[in-house]
Amino acid sequence: MDASTRTATEESDRREAVVECTRVTRTYARGGSGGWFSFGSDDRDDRPTVTALEDVSLTVERGEFVGLSGPSGSGKSTLIHLLSGLDVPTEGTVTLAGEDVSALSQGELTRLRLEQVGIVFQRFHLLPSLSARANVALPLVERGIGKAERREQAADLLERVGLGDRLGHRPGELSGGEQQRVAVARALAGDPLVVFADEPTGELDTDTGAVILDLLADLAEDRAVVLASHDERALDRTDRVIRLRDGRVKDA
Repeated sequence: MDASTRTATEESDRREAVVECTRVTRTYARGGSGGWFSFGSDDRDDRPTVTALEDVSLTVERGEFVGLSGPSGSGKSTLIHLLSGLDVPTEGTVTLAGEDVSALSQGELTRLRLEQVGIVFQRFHLLPSLSARANVALPLVERGIGKAERREQAADLLERVGLGDRLGHRPGELSGGEQQRVAVARALAGDPLVVFADEPTGELDTDTGAVILDLLADLAEDRAVVLASHDERALDRTDRVIRLRDGRVKDA
């Protein structure tokens, strides 16, 4: 085996599948009140239905920065919800950190998300009454980390995203880009195995969005990062792009 082959093999051996989905379909049925709910074998089969995802398979490994592309309604957010354990598939299998999400109880699934998943949303989802440090520390509260330790960890994470001088500022006292950096720091609380970012630059100007993309790319050095976006400039930063249309993978 020559040196280049050995290096490629060693790199492959270091990779691990962080999240996988196999032939996943997600279907919803319209309820009597006009809302949508999960469609399963016990539901009435005469209700109108919508298929948000159909027969989707993919694998994301540690060290990858993967993009999900597609127009509005293509299934990007639904796929993020399934891969992150926020939802479960109607058909097929999602495996997160080695666990079949459909086989877990709600409590087990909540614990898995808390320990292994970080999520960055388009609109930040910060609590306005809390400081930046308190917002970042929220997942650590849920994990039972003591006050002194979680304050220290939250401060370290904010320093990492360039906000070490904004610890006591509330979201309303921060710019949009600063709020999104707080959200990235919060997603890293607990050192998750995978970070999902759903249109994280959609509310930001081009320059500020580039800063957030730099942060996400850096994160992928030692974990998996999955970015859902319709912005080709953002997708150009990823290692590879999975393109969705009408709930199906068009190419990967």
